[in-house]
Amino acid sequence: MNPTFGTILIKVLAGAIQSGTILLLPTLGEVLTERSGVLNLGLEGLMLIGAFFGFLGAIKTGNPYIGLLLGMVAAGAAAAIHAFICVTLRGNQTVTGLALTIFGAGLTSFYGDHWVSQRLTTAIKPMAIPGLSQIPVVGPILFSQDLIVYAGYILVALFWFLLFKTKVGVNLRAVGENAKAADAMGINVAGTRYFWTILGGALAGAGGAYITCCIHPYWLNGITSGKGWIAVALVVFAMWNPFNALVGGFLFGSIEAMQLQLQAGGTYINSALLSMLPYVTTFAVIIVATLIVRVRHVGTPKELGIPYAREEK
Repeated sequence: MNPTFGTILIKVLAGAIQSGTILLLPTLGEVLTERSGVLNLGLEGLMLIGAFFGFLGAIKTGNPYIGLLLGMVAAGAAAAIHAFICVTLRGNQTVTGLALTIFGAGLTSFYGDHWVSQRLTTAIKPMAIPGLSQIPVVGPILFSQDLIVYAGYILVALFWFLLFKTKVGVNLRAVGENAKAADAMGINVAGTRYFWTILGGALAGAGGAYITCCIHPYWLNGITSGKGWIAVALVVFAMWNPFNALVGGFLFGSIEAMQLQLQAGGTYINSALLSMLPYVTTFAVIIVATLIVRVRHVGTPKELGIPYAREEK
């Protein structure tokens, strides 16, 4: 392999892992939320809230990890509002999710104007894993990343195990497939949906905060640039499976990293066309995922988006 080409390829793939982590975190959260029967189309708004409060926490404390936690808490609180409307008040989940996106965009634009273009003095830095980072090719790509990327690896395995190998996972899937039967078995349907909706929101916030605390350590209104919508599409691509979410996240991360590398390399392709790549790919992924779902007879959780009222048993 040509040394220059090899260096560029490793750089692109390492960047793909980082870009993919931005999408992986909200996608994992939404997989769990939808498994409980709650549809949350507000991921873009939650990511914006996480990005802004993450940046604010990091710039005020000088610690990007505190900022990331604050972003998660803020997004989790916003997701709790979504859960209250959808689970307790049994409101329309589609409308509420869209309203959450508008709320997140408006809130962060209003309070974020003062902070536009200001930069963090300290951002999350890569931490190479001794030994593993020295493996040729694979080491620099997978094991010379930051702690949030490593946490993403762990969360994929953890959530897959929890979802398919534990009683908690069985209960979660039961609520999303047949809430009435789950309730009859003694499972707290409302509590289950609240918990996973809030956790899903916190993970979306983590994805947003990761942008401003690590990838782009500054604030710009609308800094997520539609990544929340891509994460919503990736849930379908993942077929509600955490490992597939990992593949989808890193696939889109590769496209974004390639786009940035082409722009940096002075390619003659129009930059606007390059910026469209992730979203054009989103359409293609949705089409392919829908066909796969039909062939494999893998459907959405049967009660996704359907409010449950116990008194109607």
